[in-house]
Amino acid sequence: MAKGRILFVNQEIMPFTEENERSSMGRYLPARLQEMGREIRVFMPKFSTVSERKNQLHEVIRLSGMNLIVNNCDHQLIIKVGSIPTARMQVYFIDNDEYFQRHPGATEANGTMTADSDERLLFFGRGTLEAVRKLAWQPHLINFSGWFTAMVPFFLRRINKENAFFSGTKLVITLTDDWFKGHIGGDLERKMKAENATAKDLRLYGDTTYMGLMKAAITYSHGVIIGSPNVNPELVAFAKENKRNVLDYIDDREEFFTRINKFYDTITGRIEN
Repeated sequence: MAKGRILFVNQEIMPFTEENERSSMGRYLPARLQEMGREIRVFMPKFSTVSERKNQLHEVIRLSGMNLIVNNCDHQLIIKVGSIPTARMQVYFIDNDEYFQRHPGATEANGTMTADSDERLLFFGRGTLEAVRKLAWQPHLINFSGWFTAMVPFFLRRINKENAFFSGTKLVITLTDDWFKGHIGGDLERKMKAENATAKDLRLYGDTTYMGLMKAAITYSHGVIIGSPNVNPELVAFAKENKRNVLDYIDDREEFFTRINKFYDTITGRIEN
């Protein structure tokens, strides 16, 4: 039996972004799982600080060109790709001039939330899944990490109502030490209604603080990986209280990645040879 297809959706991946717990795991976990025999695809936002020239990014014409409607306006979805030669791993970037090229990262340079954060999260979540559909590459499991990816579960559910492409795909969220103060900008509830959000969607995503977004993402996930010793303990308790399958963090990276590999099989119910 095939080892399974894993889609990684990460807020940060080194060397494209600065090194920290999130970007390090975003770099090394997919590469290690690929070495273990998994088929992988990796996506992240194309923030303006990601140098196209330095990282030799180029546009994937066959995936780019579609428009996504956010807040009743068309926004062009641009897909770029780069590689990490030492890992033999490609990374796909979700790009749009308005949502990504005007901002250095998930927040402004001073750490404050961008005024259009709600739209950026919506565009990235939907854009990633639409790009995967255009690749005609159906993942058995999606592992997403970072608050910027929090809308992936919402769009997976919405797309599944319209199209069976992601039927059977499981969701795993990796929690790390990322966080932000206050609320994301904009009017997420109104814009989710335009995306045919259900009453449950609106209730879960009604709290647009960091804790609110992550709890909503946990609720719609099948499994939770504690990817850092510094994860907010309230989120860990929430996941366990809601009977999510939780994989606890350990310091030994190689052993941790081995356990994650087995955890994926537990979530998908796949029996590997």
